[in-house]
Amino acid sequence: MSLLMRLILRIAAVALLCLSCAVAWVVADTDAMVRTETAKSAQRVAYQLERLYMLGSAGWGYSASAPTRSYIAMLGVMSPGICVEFDQPDNARRRLCSGWNTLGTTAPDWFREAFGVVFDPGAPAEAEVRIVDQPVRIVVATHDPVAAATRAWHQFRIVAGMAAAMAAGMALLAAMAVWHALMPAQTIMQGLRRLEQGDLSSRLPDFPTAEFSRIARAFNDLASRLERTGAERTALTRRLFQVQEDERRALARDLHDEFGQCLTATSALAASIAAGAPPDRPDLGDDARAISRVTTQMMTTLKGALMRLRPPDFDELGLEASLRRMVAAWNAQAGARTRFRLEVEGDLAAVSSQEALNVYRIAQECLTNAARHGRPSEVTVRVSRAGVEDSAVVLVVDDDGGGDPDQVAGAPGLGILGIRERIGALGGTLSIGRSAGGVRVSAAIPTLAEARAS
Repeated sequence: MSLLMRLILRIAAVALLCLSCAVAWVVADTDAMVRTETAKSAQRVAYQLERLYMLGSAGWGYSASAPTRSYIAMLGVMSPGICVEFDQPDNARRRLCSGWNTLGTTAPDWFREAFGVVFDPGAPAEAEVRIVDQPVRIVVATHDPVAAATRAWHQFRIVAGMAAAMAAGMALLAAMAVWHALMPAQTIMQGLRRLEQGDLSSRLPDFPTAEFSRIARAFNDLASRLERTGAERTALTRRLFQVQEDERRALARDLHDEFGQCLTATSALAASIAAGAPPDRPDLGDDARAISRVTTQMMTTLKGALMRLRPPDFDELGLEASLRRMVAAWNAQAGARTRFRLEVEGDLAAVSSQEALNVYRIAQECLTNAARHGRPSEVTVRVSRAGVEDSAVVLVVDDDGGGDPDQVAGAPGLGILGIRERIGALGGTLSIGRSAGGVRVSAAIPTLAEARAS
């Protein structure tokens, strides 16, 4: 769950708590109001009875119309929903109840039931009526529970409506404020994603908030440090590959000059021994010819090793011709078991010798992996120029030897790792996926000008 949603939910919880407190306050206030109005109604009715009797306007049974007018006057001083009981001068018990229709719509049943659980009407309110030469009479006042619930219901609607409106407004304003305050977090997340994808030049702007500004400075420092480290690592990797090529050339030269001459001399000596062996020693001729065959096999192996160690002269042959020689050598080595094909799109003559060497080495390693780790019947090498103004060389190697791209990508060997390091040092991209029947390795190598710019 996002931070914004968490904060909104917490604000809503606080608003709900405030609403609950408001409801509790309404119930408590209504309870106190009902008690007060009940007691005051009892006192006002008692006072009215005393006044009417003392003024002699009531008559209390002497006139048929006087009591009716007295009752109307009593109802006028009673609060809505109050019922009073008192004894008349003729000792008859009288009960009067004031109307509460002015309170509005009756409270719903569920509210009346809930209100009845928490509402305590208490004992009826009493007030004394003292009349000269008459015994003390008691006025008993009670409150109608439906009227009390209705009054609480109307107050609850007003308070709940105001509280809900205020809570909604506060939640909306708080959400807008929080969203505006957290906007830099989205920018920081986008910067982290760019950094994760390898864009070490990504930088964050300064933010008005001090906390986010400190995060931005730390991010920019980390990105700068990673960019410097990446540049140093790229330069070191390029240097290591250059040293590797120099060592390969030196090793190829030593093998060709020393080991090759020794094999040539051994082959010539074996031929001389075979030619000069006496007729009575045919075993010497057989041994000499066996040595010659082993020497020939060793020279064939040496030629293959020299071809792998010493790349062609790309300035003379070019990339396309060098790749065709390599594919032809693989076809000759594999025989009828595997067919290697080369497809070229675009003009590769403009590719520099350094770029050609990198493409050649990557293609060489891909072919070695395809032949070593699978049983392909066909391996296709596609080389093309791509990008704006042919700014990159794209190499794709497809095989139908089965295999799992995930296992190839995560293989612990040095083949794919070397390809990945070489392409990374050149600022290119590498992808390993599934082809129609096996594994597809795709590499995009930028030109030297593009690589320096990146």
